[in-house]
Parts: sequence; C-alpha cells; structure tokens
Amino acid sequence: MPQLTEIRWHARAGQGAVTAAKVVAETALAADKYMQAMPEYGPERMGAPIKAFTRISTDPIEIHCNIENPDIVIVLDDSLLDIVDIAEGVHDGGVILVNTCTPPDQVKTRLGLNDSVRVASVDASGIALDTIKRDIPNTPMVGALIKLTGVVDIDAFKGLLAKNLSKKFGQEMIDANWASVDRAFQEVTVA
Repeated sequence: MPQLTEIRWHARAGQGAVTAAKVVAETALAADKYMQAMPEYGPERMGAPIKAFTRISTDPIEIHCNIENPDIVIVLDDSLLDIVDIAEGVHDGGVILVNTCTPPDQVKTRLGLNDSVRVASVDASGIALDTIKRDIPNTPMVGALIKLTGVVDIDAFKGLLAKNLSKKFGQEMIDANWASVDRAFQEVTVA
C-alpha cells in the first residue's frame, strides 16, 4: 500500500526550516522514495514567520500544492504558538513537534488539543547553542523528528548532512551538527 507522509514546518526566517525540509526530502530521495520540498514565503525579513513543506511517498507524488492536512507539524520557534494556528488541519494520529523547554503535555493543553494528536517537545535551541554554538534549531529538530516518526533513516540523514555541510564547513562543524542530531534524538519527549 502506498504511503504518503506530509510535513508542515513553522519557523521564523533564518532558523533553517526551509533547509531542513529540503534535506529531509533529499534523504528520502536517497532511500529511493519520492519527495517534494517547498517553502512558502515572500519578501520576509529575518525573523518573520514562514512555512515550509515536505512530502515523502513510496509512489510518485501527483499533487503540487501546500499541505493542508499534515501528518506532522514541526515548530522551530515556540513564540509562533501565540500567533499562528500551528495545529490547523492536523488529522487524528498526527504529531506536533515543538522546539521548547515546556513539557509536551503543557504544550498540548496550551494548544487545546485532545489525545488524538501526539505532541512532542525538545529544547532544540539549547542543544544547538551547546553543540554548534548558534541558535539554529533545524538540525536537532530533524533528530527529534526521526526519533518520533522514523520518516527517514538517521544515519542516512547524518551522511547527507555531512555532505552538504562539507561544502562550507570543516569536520568540527559536521561533528557538532551530528551531536545535535543525536542529542535531540535522545532528549525529545512526547505527551
């Protein structure tokens, strides 16, 4: 049976959501799956709310639009919880992953969600600051995503991440990003 996974990313411009959406899709492609990755933003300035989308499927993807009913929602900045309806369209059985120090049960209550949606949280910003020394939470958020859903293989993701990072950075930065993925994988909690 064909399987389609749709992911909607919420972030502020500059946090790496578009890059994360793309690298997750490229990891799926390397595993012989079909994929799409696309941003939704205009002439936003650094810090403005943005969305990005990722589709991964075992069969060719014949739809080409934004994702209205995601299986997974990833929020890279918890300040967006007060200004964007991040739970919009999430279906029963969906997952919402938030970069926050707040426990997931409190996030679920804050969003007014019932038990049909799983909510997870991880301090991706703290992990990023500890490991890569910059508050760019995209890489640790993918580590948490992989732990929660298995949507892509962690070693395949880390391999593609290293390939992409090696174009601009040395091994030290690659190792720091790998550490951020591993920590988020271990530290994500679910309600």
